[in-house]
Amino acid sequence: MKITISKENYLKTIAEAESEGEVVIAATLARWLNVTAPAVTMAIKRLKRDSLIHVNGDGHITLTASGREIANRLLNRHHLIERMLTEIFGMEWFKVHEEAEQLEHAVSEDFERRLIEKLGAGASCPHGNLVGLDTPVDRRRRGLRPLDEGNAGERLSVVSVFERDREMLEYLENLGVRPGVTLDVIARNYDETLTLRVGEKPVQLGRTVARKVWAASAGSPTV
Repeated sequence: MKITISKENYLKTIAEAESEGEVVIAATLARWLNVTAPAVTMAIKRLKRDSLIHVNGDGHITLTASGREIANRLLNRHHLIERMLTEIFGMEWFKVHEEAEQLEHAVSEDFERRLIEKLGAGASCPHGNLVGLDTPVDRRRRGLRPLDEGNAGERLSVVSVFERDREMLEYLENLGVRPGVTLDVIARNYDETLTLRVGEKPVQLGRTVARKVWAASAGSPTV
């Protein structure tokens, strides 16, 4: 069985969508990969033929053990490359996802081992995300919640950000909202925006974006 870059991308995307709490169906893959429905249909046929996925009667797609192994390998390499780009080469955190998407397919097992030796294992990526399956339920168990659930008067620390949207990452960077930043929730507004204080600067953040930022309590309520 030949594992192509296309197959790797589909398997990794299934794992990533699961990590965002989505039930994966064909339409999910079309949306995440920005490809046509016929392209997804053909890909699903190939992945089923190679015993890399299961598809139940409702169209729900899950990874087999073999498919999960490939997806996890890609996720781990993607994670290591993002860390390499920021920790060794100093690339901006909001740029590294797209670079890693290109490089992850070319990494050998030997280079992967050397990256682990250099960077260590277990740390989060520049976007604050853990490698592997980390669902919204898992995050809540660790005491995290989406920023849009923050209440006026709370002080929160940004832990992680959804990384597959470059425009959103640049937007957040311009606001000063990035992993590791502590901010204050000033108000939840009628127009479904949040007023935040980042440093000394008040900023407005729409709840659509705020839902993709995970935060933890950073101490006592603020005035």
